[in-house]
Amino acid sequence: MNEQKKELFPYRYSIMDPTGNITALVESGVEIRRQPEAAGELMRLHPEVEQVGFVCFHEEPGADIQGELRMAGGEFCGNASMSAAALFALHKEGCFGDRVRAAGTDLMKVLLRVSGAADPVAIKLRRDAEGFTGEVKMPPALRIEEYTFEQEGTLGVLPLVRMEGISHIVIRPDSAFAALALQKERAEEAVRKWCAELETDGLGLMFLKGSGGAYEMMPLVYVPGSGTVFWEHSCASGSSAVGMYLAGLANEPVSISLKEPGGSLTVNSDPVSGETSITGHVRLIEKYSPDEPGALR
Repeated sequence: MNEQKKELFPYRYSIMDPTGNITALVESGVEIRRQPEAAGELMRLHPEVEQVGFVCFHEEPGADIQGELRMAGGEFCGNASMSAAALFALHKEGCFGDRVRAAGTDLMKVLLRVSGAADPVAIKLRRDAEGFTGEVKMPPALRIEEYTFEQEGTLGVLPLVRMEGISHIVIRPDSAFAALALQKERAEEAVRKWCAELETDGLGLMFLKGSGGAYEMMPLVYVPGSGTVFWEHSCASGSSAVGMYLAGLANEPVSISLKEPGGSLTVNSDPVSGETSITGHVRLIEKYSPDEPGALR
């Protein structure tokens, strides 16, 4: 990062890579009312960043909750939750020790309060050569329903997975709206319109193809609170929504691999227990503190 970036964004932050869904986490205190503006500033400085979260950690021994994460738009994000847990683990690297760095056998559990989720979110981390393999226990769907959408005169019934903090629409190749996957501007218009219609904190269009346990997915996510619309490299909450939807169709637990532009996420979902988890990889790209010379790497 050059000196200009240091001067323009005077907050401590880290840039994480959770399966290609590049996420910036700001650790300096920023008032909630100013977080969307601060996120916009950071994303202009780092065009590769797809989302920004604001974190604080409770590092005292024995704390029940290890930290809090608030996304810039107040939405829920599974990849950012995994990133925040990994950042906490890096702060507490001594908990892993040299043998974990070498063998990658120990497990660390992190519990976070996350925007858009009523209950704390549990993340399991295992150290590897490049970062961490992480498993996030996702909040359950509020409900899964069939909903009729309209865009430019076209009507279609699509699966809608309503979740805490964000909702997702599953669009398969036989859908009336499948062509939106190749019509970027029209798709972005549609996700903005449908988000307002559904009155949700955020909305994703999950363009899904495949069958069995192997699928490919392209996620488009709009968050009105931060004013962002991104064709994301991966979407954890959207992936879990797809897993919940497919488990509901099968009426039995499913384990699927979702190949997304930034890599693959594994989803396990049980429609009986209502439990869903996503597993992916997260690593630190760079870390910067304006108060600590040499902290940038």
